[in-house]
Amino acid sequence: MRTSEISRTTAETDIKLTLDLDGRGRSDIDTGVGFLDHMLTLLAKHARFDLYVVAKGDNYVDDHHTVEDVGIALGQAFAEAVGDKKGICRYGDCILPMDEALIMCAVDISGRDYLGYALEIPAEKVGTFDTELVEEFWLGFTRNARVSLHIRQLAGRNSHHIIEGAFKAAGRTLRQAVSIESAYADEVPSTKGLL
Repeated sequence: MRTSEISRTTAETDIKLTLDLDGRGRSDIDTGVGFLDHMLTLLAKHARFDLYVVAKGDNYVDDHHTVEDVGIALGQAFAEAVGDKKGICRYGDCILPMDEALIMCAVDISGRDYLGYALEIPAEKVGTFDTELVEEFWLGFTRNARVSLHIRQLAGRNSHHIIEGAFKAAGRTLRQAVSIESAYADEVPSTKGLL
């Protein structure tokens, strides 16, 4: 089973997260940050991951710690669920249109963390959500999932569409990368024999 349960407690947040890479896109998300809940629901649906998150954070200060720490916890869960990486496709990519926005996403489950982030989000806020936190979420995820992830905006001017497109594209990209390839059923997809 490619699943993981993560509990992460700091002085700023308390997070419980369950991830199933071989799910059906079901989710139950309650982070206290409504926009993040919506984005994680989209990510799970498009990745076909089952994702359950409960987070309590110091949102009376701001949403930064919650958003970043949920990204960290999701990255930890992803790394654990992928395990030894035997049989996975390893790479994934997607170009996704979201109305006028066009997002390109690519990933390598390489064991090396890198975020190539090129979203130009025009608004500082979507509702009450600080849009600068999108990058913080993906930094937390990539560092802890140990993946090389590129998210690039090719077109778009609507902040909500850009962010939503990024989460959907990332979901589809991750789904492709963790898919089992029969050609690699008992081996790691690397000439090194290790990722």
